[in-house]
Parts: sequence; C-alpha cells; structure tokens
Amino acid sequence: MNDLNLKKKILESGLRKLDSLAVAFSGGVDSTFLLAVAAKIFQGNRKNQKFVAITAVSPVHPQKDVSIAESFANENHIHHKIIYSGEMDAPAFTVNLPDRCYVCKKIIFGQINKIAADLGIRHVAHGVNVDDQSDYRPGMRAAREMNILSPLLDAGLTKKDIRQLSKEMGLSTWNKSASGCLATRVPYGEPINLKKLKMIEKAEIILSDMGFKTCRVRYYNELAKIEVPSDDIGRLLNPSLRHHIIEELKKIGFLYISIDMEGYQSGRLNRSVVSESEI
Repeated sequence: MNDLNLKKKILESGLRKLDSLAVAFSGGVDSTFLLAVAAKIFQGNRKNQKFVAITAVSPVHPQKDVSIAESFANENHIHHKIIYSGEMDAPAFTVNLPDRCYVCKKIIFGQINKIAADLGIRHVAHGVNVDDQSDYRPGMRAAREMNILSPLLDAGLTKKDIRQLSKEMGLSTWNKSASGCLATRVPYGEPINLKKLKMIEKAEIILSDMGFKTCRVRYYNELAKIEVPSDDIGRLLNPSLRHHIIEELKKIGFLYISIDMEGYQSGRLNRSVVSESEI
C-alpha cells in the first residue's frame, strides 16, 4: 500500500468510528473530498446513521461555490442544509481586523453545531488539511475551541494528496481552483461592506470567464489589483485582452486597475500579520 492510499485508509478508519456526522461543506476541493468519502461510509452499510452536509451562505461566499455544493449534494443524494451565516451582521467581522477569520468561523461553527445538535448529530467536521497549517489561519483556532473535527489533517493529507485522490474518485472538483472567502481580498483594517464584496466577486467572474480560472482581485479602495499565476501574466498583458479587462472593471466601479507582478499567491494579505505560532 502506497503512502497516499494509507492516508486514505486512516481517513476512512477515523470516519467509521463516528456514530453521526455533519460536514461543513463549502463546495471546495477539500470539503467535497471529505464529504464524498464520508458519504460512502455513512450511506453504505450505515444508512441508519445520521449524516448531513451544511453549507454557509452569505455575501462573503462566492455564489458559484454555493451552486457547486448544492449540485454535488443533490447528485449524490446527500442530506444537505443551507444556512445564512450572517457574518456581515457582526461588527467584529466587518471591522476587518487580523482575527476576522476567527470571528467568522466562530459564527459559522456555532450555527452548524446547533443544527447538528438539533438533528441528534454528535460530530462536526471541516476540510482543513496539512497545508493549511503553513499560513496564518485563526479560523483553525476557532474550530479547535468548538471541537470541530479535522479528519483530513488527522490523516496527514495535503492539498496535492486530496486533488490526486479526488481525481481517482472521479470528483469534478479535483482540479477546481481555490476560491475562498471574498473578504480575504480586502486588506486588514479596511472595513468590509456589501458593495466591496460585490465588486470583487463581479471582477473575478469577469476574469474567470476570460479563461483565468485561478485569479484574485484585491480591493484597495478605488484600485483593483489583479493576481493570476505567473504563467498567465503574459496573457493578461495582451493589449486587446488588457483593454477589455480595464473597461469591464471600470464599469464595476474601480477607477484604477493594476497587475501584481509576483503572480497569484494564496494568503497574500497575511504578510502583514505574524503567524499564530509567533503570537
């Protein structure tokens, strides 16, 4: 048995020990893989066991991810609940301090825990993996405090592992680009509001429709800073394409458009804060 299959066996073994499970399901690569593996276990010889996927919906979550989550749950006959998480109603979140993710996860996991308890489900899990430990992610601390399980992390699975196993399982998300919370496009200290989130989401949809499947539009007041993988920067600078992007983003409300010459990097705005291990 190779290392990858061993990790999957560890994951499956851990899930089989649970008598019930709610999966925090965003529709991303990691949570889709976790849900797919858990569904095979709970929907196999354990149909009497309680099992549900719960997806949080709010302006900070890209609508396309919510749609993917809904479709996956429907196609696989998984009990699926959608909740309005309401982060935008919390001043501690919208003020956008470096603990923003902690505040957000406290809200979301609090709601998921309540729904799980109402359904008689004892365990809640999310799709955090080994690679998530390398970035500043205060939301992981919130998850630990609220006893949220991390089966992928416990099995030693990396993002690369999860993509490979997802491909082997025939999951369409195996090569899905990371998207994540739209609030991560706004620098810490810059208040978050609906207008900014909508501008960001529309701008990223425009770029995605042009073939830039991995992209970020960072919000700096009137300036949109575009991030795409380094290999895509040359195409982004193509005169006709560049002019079209400028025109479309100005229609959204940005006055200035720039390109980040370093290329896309997840967690770029976390450079301004120290890692939790240094706190």
